[in-house]
Amino acid sequence: MEKNIKILVIEDDLGVIDVLEKNLKDEGYDVSLAYDGKRGEELATKGEFDLILMDVMMPKQNGIDLCKKLKSDVSFTTPIIMLTALGSSDNIVEGLDSGADDYVTKPFKFKVLNARIKAILRRNKPEVKKNLEYDGLVLNVDAKIAERDCDMINLTQKEFKLLEYFMVNQGRVLSREELLRNVWKINFELNTNVIDVYINYLRNKIDKNYERKYINTMPGHGFVLK
Repeated sequence: MEKNIKILVIEDDLGVIDVLEKNLKDEGYDVSLAYDGKRGEELATKGEFDLILMDVMMPKQNGIDLCKKLKSDVSFTTPIIMLTALGSSDNIVEGLDSGADDYVTKPFKFKVLNARIKAILRRNKPEVKKNLEYDGLVLNVDAKIAERDCDMINLTQKEFKLLEYFMVNQGRVLSREELLRNVWKINFELNTNVIDVYINYLRNKIDKNYERKYINTMPGHGFVLK
């Protein structure tokens, strides 16, 4: 594997840090460490990392709040894996809703974590993309700019990804499971309303003030851009 992949570990448990640092370096990753949420935020926003491993329960700033803050910036594209002992369905949903790309519960086997890291790094490789257009709605996927009828629309990173998936699949009915799998990259079912929440976010931004409504609900099936 490449030897210059940079991973930021934000964790306050010294035992976990020692294990992660040793194993990650053995795999050839460049590793940086932060021992609390505030320091983690400083490094995450100033450094150029390929991936962040983040605990939830941390001093000075917890991982949920930190993840929300980082992911609210549409220009922040670094994937985040949550590492936590909080493993209930509600905890997992909260972590994913905060913007995390994956959620691994403690204790974990490093080979399993490493497989998840590699999977995220593979799908996070930059792709050559072009603008997407649909009846006055335009997405510049490189500049992360959205417009409708030449009016700029301010979208968060996850809102942008959701709208991009709709535009790539114009006219096709998309189930909640498909959206969860392809936008949130989650391959197992969770009892969460995150899809409905983000659909409402998008509607408020791209449909609310316009006569033509783009995102339509297909009862019992999902949603469609038409």
